[in-house]
Amino acid sequence: MIPLNRNLSTLERSAIRVYTNLAGQTPGCVMLTIGEPDFDTPQPIKEAAWAALNRGRTHYAPNQGTAALRRAVAEAETARGRRVTESQVLITIGACQGLFTALLGILNPGEEVIVPTPGFGLYQTITTIAGGKTVPLDVTKTGFQITPEALEAVITPRTKAIVLNSPCNPTGVIFSRESLTAVKTAVLGKPIFVICDNVYNQLCYAPECPDLSLDADLAEQLILCQSFSKPYAMTGWRVGYLTCPDYVMDRLLLLSAAEITAVPTFVQEAALTALTTDPAPMAAAYNRRRGYVCARLREMGLSFPEPEGAFYVFPRIAGYGMTSGEFCTRMIREAGVAAVPGSCFGAEGYIRLSYCCGDETLKTGLDRMEAFLQTLNQEGFHG
Repeated sequence: MIPLNRNLSTLERSAIRVYTNLAGQTPGCVMLTIGEPDFDTPQPIKEAAWAALNRGRTHYAPNQGTAALRRAVAEAETARGRRVTESQVLITIGACQGLFTALLGILNPGEEVIVPTPGFGLYQTITTIAGGKTVPLDVTKTGFQITPEALEAVITPRTKAIVLNSPCNPTGVIFSRESLTAVKTAVLGKPIFVICDNVYNQLCYAPECPDLSLDADLAEQLILCQSFSKPYAMTGWRVGYLTCPDYVMDRLLLLSAAEITAVPTFVQEAALTALTTDPAPMAAAYNRRRGYVCARLREMGLSFPEPEGAFYVFPRIAGYGMTSGEFCTRMIREAGVAAVPGSCFGAEGYIRLSYCCGDETLKTGLDRMEAFLQTLNQEGFHG
């Protein structure tokens, strides 16, 4: 056998997909695994793509993205309170390619990326491919927030970036102003990037959603990755964007062009229309479902960090005498309901439930979960 890239040798398939596939092999299983909106893409967005196809918008787009979409993104980001120019916007194949481009573009072998944990497993995957090292920052013991002491303990001379995902996947927690101040204080003026994965920031239910990407003091150190998937129910469209300082864009654009050439032109036309679409009705539905799921979990006696955004909740199941993987496997096979193990996100003793599915699906899934927990209680375990 011919050797492959050694950085790929430790990669594993996403546990989200593993447990979703296991559920798919279980007849009638309710899937509360994947964070995919159950809503259809709004009609005006679909019509914009169709109109673009009928106008012959089927040819290569510029590597960086169409001027119209980059200008609209820059205007939208500037309206949020962060001055962004058209030249600082790169249109990407979803936030995933944006994250890949960002991390591959900034990391040299052996350099470190700090990831507040629990966190999305893709950060570690990309960092590994790039030859870097992920350094987990455990926030489970500090109320799922970042403290100055914990952050300083993991920063080293090899630290190249910290990734912030707020609202967070898998917890739905929003980092507080104190958490973001701790990050700013630790990295300002140092050769450390802050990568803001903001894919859920239009799905916030708390009175405020502090955002470090709006801090002008960090403008030369900040890379933002955004996606149209979550707020506009466009997961299958695979479109997002990255913003960064001009000196970083100069190199990341070349990397992105080598990776994908460009995002399909007609998809960019759809994204342009999405920016004028109000995601509030879908966000309101998620918020209502959030209240229902949290109330049901409390009735089951489970504790969890209060989700303030996104569409996930992260209950603690450590008292049931098994790993989160074992718990999820048993719940699929014995109760017909699927969740994702917390170990997938670097936090054993928890599971992630997604509530971006229909009301009846949620009710059925939670009814089955409650019955499953009652069975475990009868076996002598207590969450």
